[in-house]
This record gives sequence, structure tokens and C-alpha cells, in this order.
Amino acid sequence: MKKVFLLAIAIMFFNSCQNDDAVADSSFAMKSASADYSGYPSTVQTVSGNITTNTTWTNDRVWEIDGVVRVIGAKLTIEPGTFIKAKPLAAGVATGVLVITKTGQIDAQGTAAAPVIFTSYNLLDGLATTASPGDFGGVVLLGDAETNTGSVQNIIEGLGDQSNVSDFYYGGSNNAHNAGSLNYVRIEFAGRILNATTGVEINGLTFGGVGSGTVVDHVQVSYGRDDSFEFFGGTVNASHLVSFAPDDDNFDFDFGYTGSITKAIAIADVNSTHSLSGGSPDSNGIELDNNATGTTGTPATLITRPVISELSIIGASSATNGALYENGIHVRRLGEIDLTDATVTGYVTGIRWDSPSLAANSSYIGLDIHGFTNPSLPTAALFGYSTSTANPADDWGLTQPFFNNGTLNLSGSTGAFTTEANWTNTWTKFTNF
Repeated sequence: MKKVFLLAIAIMFFNSCQNDDAVADSSFAMKSASADYSGYPSTVQTVSGNITTNTTWTNDRVWEIDGVVRVIGAKLTIEPGTFIKAKPLAAGVATGVLVITKTGQIDAQGTAAAPVIFTSYNLLDGLATTASPGDFGGVVLLGDAETNTGSVQNIIEGLGDQSNVSDFYYGGSNNAHNAGSLNYVRIEFAGRILNATTGVEINGLTFGGVGSGTVVDHVQVSYGRDDSFEFFGGTVNASHLVSFAPDDDNFDFDFGYTGSITKAIAIADVNSTHSLSGGSPDSNGIELDNNATGTTGTPATLITRPVISELSIIGASSATNGALYENGIHVRRLGEIDLTDATVTGYVTGIRWDSPSLAANSSYIGLDIHGFTNPSLPTAALFGYSTSTANPADDWGLTQPFFNNGTLNLSGSTGAFTTEANWTNTWTKFTNF
């Protein structure tokens, strides 16, 4: 996530989008229903250090990540139905982070019936029934596709404190870079906070300079301590993404990302933690920047411009709870966006462009935008699509998309489900009890 604060490039190339004064209510904890995690293996195998030869994590044991595990020059294969957790460290803090470096690959092939699950150690110890954001460190994919930072030695946010920082470089000229495949994967309770004041943190799933040869399909990130998904440059495409109850942003784009996102949904839980900036709510459905300074980068023609189609961003159903969040979509710092068939509801502002980003430089068609205060800024009547400042009673064509209003029913034919029926069935998990 970012509240982009530019740490000088000279300082270890910490080119990252960062959080100004991120503050969260840490009292939230999620209870698991016993059936959700029943049947996991009793055998636990701990992994630490570097993975440098082709390796398979089988589903006959729980895999425990101790520290920051790096896949270097090898492929990590993860079988369907495999559980992965972090090793609890001092004071109950988990730092288990899986990093696929520029030369590594991952092949996590879950199925709808047996997804690959990265989750809290508290849900896999046989005793505890609660989990908290930050129990698992996060998953990071790095590559050598283009960024607009002018460097091929960008250090991914949140790992600059580690030894051998060159393992965490991302960026290059290979836009077809292939980091492997993520299919039917859930990442829960992730996030590693290195510096909460400046926002140097690890998200649930982070992409740094990842190329279009990578396959990302059916991935859910839930209850993250920072953003659910963040894309630092690169050209990776993704589909069927679910962001649920992050502390900060659901989807975050930076440093010249130009890939496409097809079929994505963000769903809020008003009882989760919520990031603040200067004491004000700072969680967005989408947060998008070209770079930290709002200028052209290197190359100057490479502007952050994700191409997003079939998107639903669902916040809260009341203005009071909606005030816990900021913008459904926030385009700023010279960034641009292509939007097709998108629905936004339940945020203070539906969609907002901040100068030097201009709505005229973006593309949008088939949008239904709601905001409790303003559907769109800088002017409420900026576009010709459907807008509303009333309470979102019609839910933009979805039956019951608000997590806190009862059992979710995401059936409908707009936004994330414009061309495909409820693709979130079976493999996702939406619960806090």
C-alpha cells in the first residue's frame, strides 16, 4: 500500500508507495468456524532460507515458513489443498514471507474444491480459534518487466531490512517475464509492517515488475494488514480476483503498471481494521499513482494505466459505516485508468481524480458509481454514467453484496459478474465467526 511517500532512491532504491501515518485498530480478530480448517494434516514441515532447486510442497502436511523464504533459480510447486502458515516468532509475531525472486517461479495449482491456502498459524494449531491480520507475512512475486522508476534494482517494499537485498530487486525490460502460476489460491491474515509511520509494509499479494507470461487466476486475499493486492510496475494480467476486508486498499497500482485485470471484486467488513492518514480514513477500493511525485518517470511514456473490466467495489451500506473508508476509486499523481463495466458503492466518494491526473486522460464505459457524499470528483456531474448520492438500496444489480448485512448473495449481472455468473462460489471464504 502506499500513501506514497518517496524514500530517496539513493536509499537502497526503496522505490515504493507508502503509507503516511498508517494507524489501525488492532483489536479485531477473526474466529474460524471449525469446519473451515478441519482436516488439515497433523504433520508440520518447517521451511527456511533459500529454495534453489525445484521443490514441491505436498498437501499431506502443513508447510510452515520460518522468516523470509526466497525461491531463487528454481520452481516451487504447491499441490491443491495445501495449507501454508508462518512460524510464530517472539511475542507472537509471524514474519513468514514467501518471495519468488526474478529468477524463480511458483506453480500453485489449487482447484475450486481444494484451493491452496496461506493462512494464520492460529487457525492451524489445533487449539486457537482466532486469527489477526499479520499472522502470515505475505506472498511476493518479482520479475524483470518494465517499471518507470528508471532502475532495474528497485527493492520491493517491506523487505529492505533483509540481508542480500539484491534478491528483492525487480524491474527490467522483459515484459513477457514469467513468474509462474497462481490458480485457486487464498491468502489470509497477511501483512508485514516494517515501518508503520512511513508505510513500508508487505501486502497480502505483491507484484514487482512481474510480466505477462505469469498466470494469476482465482485468487482471494482476506483480512490483510495492508493492501490486498499491489502491482509495482510490470505487465502481469490477472482475472477472478477477490479482495476481502483489507486494512488499507483493495487494489493498488504504481510505477507504470500496464496490465489488465478482468473480473474482480472488493468487499468490505466494517469490523475489520482500517488504515488512517493524519487521523482520517485512508482505505480505498482502488488507489492508483504514476509515482510518488506525480511526474513522468523513466521512460516518460510509461504511465501507470491498468486496464480493468468487470469490476465491483462494495463498501458499506450506510453513510456512517461508509465514513470508515475514503474513495471507491482514487486516481492520482499523474496515473490513468481504463474502466469497463464497473460498479462502485458504499464509499464516501465513488471515483476521484486528483490533479495532475485528469479524467479526460482516462477511459471509462459502462460505469455505475455511488458515493455517500459525491459519486465523482472533482465534480459530481463529471460523467454521463449512472450516479447516485442516495443510500445504495439497489446495490447496483447485486442481490446482497454487503458483508455486514447478512448472508452474502453476489448473484447479479453487473460489475464483476457482467459476463460470468457468480465465479466466487465454492473456493472463496467470507466469514468472521
